[in-house]
Amino acid sequence: MTEQPKFAVIGGGSWATAIAKMLCVNLPEIAWYMRNEDAISHIKEFHHNPNYLSSVEFHTEQLRLTSDINEAIEYADYIVFAIPSAFLDGELKKLTASLKDKVIFSAIKGIVPETSLIVGEHFHKMYDISYDNIGVITGPCHAEEVALERLSYLTIACGDAEKAKVVAKCLAGNYIKTKISDDIVGTEYAAMLKNIYAIAAGIAHGLGYGDNFQAVLMSNGIREMKRFIREVHKMKRNINNSAYLGDLLVTGYSLFSRNRTFGNMIGKGYTVKSAMMEMTMVSEGYYATKSAYHLNQKYGAKTPIIDAVYSILYEGKEAKKVFKKLTDRLD
Repeated sequence: MTEQPKFAVIGGGSWATAIAKMLCVNLPEIAWYMRNEDAISHIKEFHHNPNYLSSVEFHTEQLRLTSDINEAIEYADYIVFAIPSAFLDGELKKLTASLKDKVIFSAIKGIVPETSLIVGEHFHKMYDISYDNIGVITGPCHAEEVALERLSYLTIACGDAEKAKVVAKCLAGNYIKTKISDDIVGTEYAAMLKNIYAIAAGIAHGLGYGDNFQAVLMSNGIREMKRFIREVHKMKRNINNSAYLGDLLVTGYSLFSRNRTFGNMIGKGYTVKSAMMEMTMVSEGYYATKSAYHLNQKYGAKTPIIDAVYSILYEGKEAKKVFKKLTDRLD
């Protein structure tokens, strides 16, 4: 009988909590690293994360909770990173434990600001980890709906199909359906880009545009995503699959979407700083917008939506005027 792999979850937010919940259905024990020692103490006493998805109850005997990232890394064979991309580099600098011979999966929907790389590329180039030991966990799936045990779908991408199958099996459950993919780079870029389009959808809503325009915006968004990813990583892929189009739609339309919420505030007249102060969770799309815009200066894909969001968030352009011009560029 094959021995079950050991998993560690890195992060204390909503996605980390959702992934811990899914893994605990199928595994007798997981390691869970989070910086917040008060949250760890709360989980041990009250069996739920006080800050995120607090309706999720854990059997704490299944959890090896730790505020030492090296302890979690040393325990596990498979490590799932689920922290905001803006904080990843800082957390990795705490490492004394080796990542060699570990299988790294990213549930992070963003670009590492310090290197302007998606997470998989960051681990490959900065830590010399083979792509066969790097994978991506993507949607379409909101952590909040996992907490509510609503039917959700995950795509697990890895260069090594067997490792993708291991993770898919450990995450699957009565309300979680999983499929595997070999498009590591494409699915990860899609997960990053859809947050930018969700900000655009939120801005449009805040400005008063209706459902008709939102449909056109999302339609243009998926085509823009296809152009961008094709320039970055050419391979045969169906952009209409759930990992691309499905993830874009749920992030663009859902009330659970923090990126849409952030964009909605911008559309209503909030400054970037004030909108961020209102948010209880990080809007990955804010950081992704800058990275994608500058990356595309090299590739030259046609990206009017990314360009519009960048000009609003980083150049201080008035959202109403920018979107008026954008409406003439969409079809």
